Amino acid sequence: MKHESNRRTHIYGEIHLLAGSSCPMLAQEISDYLGVPLSGRDLIKFPNENQFCRLHASARGQDVYVIQSTSSPVNDNLMELLIMLNTLRLDSVGRLTSVIPYLCYSRSDKKDQPRVPIAAKLVADMLEVAGTDRYMTLDLHAGQIQGFFSIPGDVLTAFHILSAHFHDMRSDLKDPVVVTADLGFAKKGRNFAAKLDMPIAFIEKRRKGNDPGTEAIGVIGDVKDRDVIIVDDEVDTAGSVTKAIDIVKKHGARDVHLSFVHAVLSDPAFDRLSKADYKSIVTTNTIYIPPEKMLPNMHILSIAPLLAEVILRAHEGRSVGEMFNE
Repeated sequence: MKHESNRRTHIYGEIHLLAGSSCPMLAQEISDYLGVPLSGRDLIKFPNENQFCRLHASARGQDVYVIQSTSSPVNDNLMELLIMLNTLRLDSVGRLTSVIPYLCYSRSDKKDQPRVPIAAKLVADMLEVAGTDRYMTLDLHAGQIQGFFSIPGDVLTAFHILSAHFHDMRSDLKDPVVVTADLGFAKKGRNFAAKLDMPIAFIEKRRKGNDPGTEAIGVIGDVKDRDVIIVDDEVDTAGSVTKAIDIVKKHGARDVHLSFVHAVLSDPAFDRLSKADYKSIVTTNTIYIPPEKMLPNMHILSIAPLLAEVILRAHEGRSVGEMFNE
């Protein structure tokens, strides 16, 4: 991705970067790309589990970007982000943007049964109340979550990064086909397949009530004697993708590659994937993956250049869509 800086408008002062505790390496990559150091701050968790933030220097009048992924521990990381935002708002920043590579509670986006919350809307409200003026995130589980915010934002995708990886290895694949882990990902799966000029197939499954597990019941499309790329937005407990691997294998698939943006990898994901019959896993660093959760032949692609370029363009008032010829 080309790093451009044709002009700086300084409408909101200089770029000011802060990082929470959830993704320090990603934040440092963004800092290195932009050539802007991460600002100092103290993040303290007291014995009573209350959290505290103190800035090392004033950010008054600056264009501030707070980088924090709301992954596990979800509620700690979310509350830490909210407290950082409130601290900065009270410091009279010029503009405050939340850079949230992975947005928590995104699966709770509608009332699909009686007496349940819409937690994704609650998170959006809390971010606004805490003082953020804008937000950036990647690959929301449901597009309608954008409508929960009354502030502007940039909802990005790692689609181009992941598809480029498979484009580079295209010559090593035999009659490849893109397979979506469920029908809910069909539209994004089609875009992925079209980008790579590959056919597409779908795993049909059903979920029972609030059961986190699902039942895979068939594959729609041809996978026999083909290399398969199973795509999804996130992998949580890995139940869906491991069942998808099993079913395409039963239908005669050759090598199976997994591609997903958010590596949530809650228990028992590691154990399930360790036993699964896959060739490679391709994901991103929207969520920090500790060494104990690294799996064989796992490729982690960095979203830092993407986020850094969007931060730069937002600061300078330039189009983000131009990056993707939109």
